[in-house]
Amino acid sequence: MKKINVLIADDHQIVLDGLTLLLQNEEDIHIVDVVADGSLALKVMEYEKVDVAVIDISMPGLDGVETTKAIKEKYPETAVLILTMHNEGGYITELIKTGASGYILKNRGKEELVDAIHKVAAGGQFFSESVTQTLIADIKNGEAAKKKNNMIQLTRREKEVLKHISRGLTSPQIAEVLFIAPSTVETHRRNLIDKIGVPNSKGLVRYAIKNGYSD
Repeated sequence: MKKINVLIADDHQIVLDGLTLLLQNEEDIHIVDVVADGSLALKVMEYEKVDVAVIDISMPGLDGVETTKAIKEKYPETAVLILTMHNEGGYITELIKTGASGYILKNRGKEELVDAIHKVAAGGQFFSESVTQTLIADIKNGEAAKKKNNMIQLTRREKEVLKHISRGLTSPQIAEVLFIAPSTVETHRRNLIDKIGVPNSKGLVRYAIKNGYSD
C-alpha cells in the first residue's frame, strides 16, 4: 500500500500533538514531520518528499498564505490543505488563488480531515461545507453590490464632478474648472453621496476608482 506522506505546520503544540494522534493509526498516511511555522516546513521539504502539506494560516514568520505560495512555487506536485479556524471569504479566496487544494476548519472531525487528505493527495479538491457556504455568500454579496452599482444612474454633470473629486480637487477648484458656482458643486457632491450610498467624499473617491470614473 502506497502511503501518503503528510507534513503538518501549526504554531500550537497541542494542535500538532492532537493531529498526530488522529492520523498515526491511519494505514495509508505517514506523518513525515510536524513543525511550528512555514519556514521549518520548507526546510523539511528540502530533504523529505511530501504529498500533502497540512498548513495553518496564522503562524509566526511565514504565515499560511506565504507558505502555500512558496510550496507551490518550489514543489508544485505537493498538495496544500489549509486547516484553520478562519472562515472568512478573503482568506479562502486568496489561498485558492495561491494554489491551495483544500480548506477545512479545525472544528471538524477526524473523518473529514482524513477524507480531505485523501482527496487532495489524489489531485482533487476538498472544502468544508461551511467554507463552501462562505464562498457562495461572498459571490452573492458581490453580485448584489455589482447590481446596485449598475442601477445607479448619474447625470453627465455628476460624472464630471465625481471625476474631479477623485482627482482630489476641492469644490471651489471644481467650480472653476466646470464654470459653475461652488454651491452647485456642493449640491452635486451631496447628491452623489446620497445616490451612491457612501458616507463621505472618501467613499466617492473609492467608488470613482472602482467604477472607472477616475483617470
